[in-house]
Amino acid sequence: MTTPGDPAAPPAHATLRPETLAVSQGRPRPDVDAPMNAPVVFTSTYVGALEPGHGDRGYGRYTNPTWVALEETIGALEGGRALTYASGMAAAHAALELMPSRGVLVLPDNCYLGVAAAVHDRAARQDWTVRQVDVADTAAVLRAAEGADMVWLESPTNPLIEVADLPALGVALAGRVTTVVDNTFATPLLQQPLSSGVDIVLHSATKFLAGHSDVLLGALVVADGDAERFAELDRIRRSYGAIPGPMEAFLALRGIRTLALRLERAQANAGVLAERLAAHPAIDLVRYPGLQSDPGHDVARRTMSGFGSLISIDLPDAAAANRLVQAVRLWVHTTSLGGVESTLERRRRWAGELPSVPEGLVRLSVGIEHVEDLWADLDQALS
Repeated sequence: MTTPGDPAAPPAHATLRPETLAVSQGRPRPDVDAPMNAPVVFTSTYVGALEPGHGDRGYGRYTNPTWVALEETIGALEGGRALTYASGMAAAHAALELMPSRGVLVLPDNCYLGVAAAVHDRAARQDWTVRQVDVADTAAVLRAAEGADMVWLESPTNPLIEVADLPALGVALAGRVTTVVDNTFATPLLQQPLSSGVDIVLHSATKFLAGHSDVLLGALVVADGDAERFAELDRIRRSYGAIPGPMEAFLALRGIRTLALRLERAQANAGVLAERLAAHPAIDLVRYPGLQSDPGHDVARRTMSGFGSLISIDLPDAAAANRLVQAVRLWVHTTSLGGVESTLERRRRWAGELPSVPEGLVRLSVGIEHVEDLWADLDQALS
């Protein structure tokens, strides 16, 4: 990779927009005959050196050049330093390792079911107090944060698409409590929580960053100057071994190169579909912050660069939702999201889904297909 001050290095991060950073970062030096892309490095160990300060890679569980290229890119996009993990949940568990025994953690009422389960499991074993709160209610989050050790935020939330005022919360909580924001749904193209004083940003890179439904990967990002927290998260990764594979890192980095284009198209599609779904008589409610009627619209318009490509719709009951997912032909019924293809899922089909999620809720991850084809499939299925 290039180094600061190197005449062959690209312009500094501060001068480049996120769309450019997604393409330009994590590249080898642009020397004559050098490869354009960071290569996949398959190794479990490295040749060592006797002199201190040389051969510091040490072992394949500690670092890998392919991870480093990916981490440079994610870090640049979020405005900090990144560490990658074997999955989004591996990254989440690494962040939760920062919680002390008998600590207090603030958790959204509605968040990803895997995180909720992990928190409550650890709380039972480590005697944590868990305060659950509506992340869209800024005052309630601040009250719950009094005396807490960690505030865990997700915005927009999964799967209810609620929007938190992250700039207000980040500024108010900075220096008082460790804050973690799951930025998977928005991506760093739509919001960068570190810039508001948030301590840790989490990504399930499986989703939008990799973008092709072929990788499991997670990431944590901290501010550039937060060396102590970065070192502790790195120690946790080394100790527990939840490391990414080099091929997964390579594929995720390749996916990031087209993130801006993919998100632009998917977000445009989502805006059209949300408007049409909101007018459809078979649907009780459309949850999408791009709709002026949505409770999160004003906050999202003020704090985000776009409304994203996730929509949730409420049908009257589980039976109606099941009929929809069985009747589509182009949309794929599957549990993940953020890929180039459009997918949908009735979330309460999972036994562990939070009871606050309606039985008839279907989450739609809008992809990059032609919007009229997507609509025609939904319309025939709803009819």
